[in-house]
Amino acid sequence: MLAHGLVLALFAAAPAGPIEGFLDEAMPRSGVPGVAYAVVSGDEVRTGARGVVRLGSETSVTPDTAFLLGSISKSFTALAVMQLVEAGSVDLDAEVCRYLEVFSGSPGSSITVRELLSHTSGYSTLQGNGAHVEPAGEQALARQVEVAATVVPAHVPGSTWQYSNLNYQILGRLIEVVSGQAFHTYVESNILQPIGMTDSFVSDGEAHEAMATGHLPWFGYKRPLPGNDTSRSTAPQGGVVASASDLALYMQVMLSGEDDILSAAGKAAMMRPASEASPFYGLGWFVDPQTGEVWHTGTSPGFETIATMIPADHAGAVVLTNASSGLGFAESTALRVGVTTRALGLDPVDHGSRWSQKALFVALTLAPLAFLLSIAWAWRAREALRAKSGPFGLFSLWFPLLTTGVGAWLMIEQIPNLYGVPLGTLRRFQPDFALVLFASATTGVAWAVFRLAVAYSAPRRA
Repeated sequence: MLAHGLVLALFAAAPAGPIEGFLDEAMPRSGVPGVAYAVVSGDEVRTGARGVVRLGSETSVTPDTAFLLGSISKSFTALAVMQLVEAGSVDLDAEVCRYLEVFSGSPGSSITVRELLSHTSGYSTLQGNGAHVEPAGEQALARQVEVAATVVPAHVPGSTWQYSNLNYQILGRLIEVVSGQAFHTYVESNILQPIGMTDSFVSDGEAHEAMATGHLPWFGYKRPLPGNDTSRSTAPQGGVVASASDLALYMQVMLSGEDDILSAAGKAAMMRPASEASPFYGLGWFVDPQTGEVWHTGTSPGFETIATMIPADHAGAVVLTNASSGLGFAESTALRVGVTTRALGLDPVDHGSRWSQKALFVALTLAPLAFLLSIAWAWRAREALRAKSGPFGLFSLWFPLLTTGVGAWLMIEQIPNLYGVPLGTLRRFQPDFALVLFASATTGVAWAVFRLAVAYSAPRRA
C-alpha cells in the first residue's frame, strides 16, 4: 500500500479524474442505479455522484442525497455509547444487566458493554441475522431486545470474535434506557445535529421520500423496493440514513484529533483493537493494526456502502450505492472498493471474474426446469420404472430421493448459513438467489417422489 505520508500529495496531483473515469466503466457492470462518494483530506472535501435515486425516475443522485448506510451505522451507535461513557452514565466493563433489567438472570446477563461493542459477546452472526419481523410502534426496539435477552450466546462471552447484529440492537436499547430518549432522537440530537449533518437522519419507522430508493438484484437486473420505509428495531445496527457530503463531515470529526462531540482519546479508543479477542475490530469500526486503516462496510436490503479512514493522514473516503449485489451478476463490491482505493491511493484489489459464482447461479436457475422435464420423462418412462426390481433396481429407484433430499437441505439451510443468514433473511437481500435455491430444492425432491409414485402405482386396466 502507498505510504501514508504520500496520500495528501495524491489528492493534489489527481483530484477527481481517476474516480470519474473508473465510474464510467464500473457503473454499467455493477448495475447500480445511483452512487455518491466523498473524499476527505484534512479540511478539504471533494464529492461526486452519478445515476438516479430510483430506476424510472429522472431525479439525479447528488452528494446531498441520503442513503441507508447499513452497518456503517454501528459506528454511530458506538459513538453514542462512548458519549454516555464519558458522561459517567455507562461503564464499558459493566455487565449489560446493570442497564437493561430484561437481561437480569438471562443467558446473556454476564455480557459486558465492551463485549457488545467489539462483537465478542458470544452471539453468532447467524443469531444476529434471524428472519426479521418489524414490531409496531415506538417500543419496537424494546420488544426486539426482549426477545434478544432470551437467546443463549453461541460462545462464551469474551472468548471469541464473531460479528453479530444482535450486539448493536442491545446497545441501541441501552442508549434509550440510559438517556431516556428514543434511539433515533438521541443520535440525531447528540451526533448528527452537532456535526451539521443536515441531510441525514436515523430510521424512525416512517417512510422518507427524500432518501434514495433501494434496489434488489433480479436475474442480472435491479428492481426498486416499493417504498422508502425505515425500521426502528434495526436502526442501531444499520438504520442511519446519510448523504456523502454529511459523511465527509462525520469523518472529519472522527479524524480531527480534537475534543468535540467526543474526546480525542475516546475517538482513538474506537479506532484501535478493542481486546485480545478482537484484534481487528475496535468499538464500531474494523481496524488494521499494520496499515492503520479503519473502515466499515454496510449491507442492507437495497443498499451497499463503505467508509474508510486513514487516521494518521486525516484522510477518508465513503461510497454509497442504492442497490444490493447479485450473485456473480451485477455486483457493486468492485465499484465501491475501486472508488475507495483510487480516492486514498491504495493498491487496487482484484476481485476476479466471479465466474464460479455466475456458474452456480446459472446452474441453480436452470435446475428447476431440468427437474420439471425429468418429471415429464418419468411419466413417459413409467412402464420401465415399474419394471425395476432386485437390489439394483430398488437402489436406482430410491437413491435419487436421498440425493435430492440432501441437496434440498444444503440449498435451504446450509448455503444460506454460509452467508450467516437463514433463507428468509437471504430473500430480503438477494430475492432471485433465494428463489432459485428454494425452487431447485423443491423441484428436485418433487422429481424423486414422483418417480417413486409412478413406479409403485398400479397400471390402469383396460
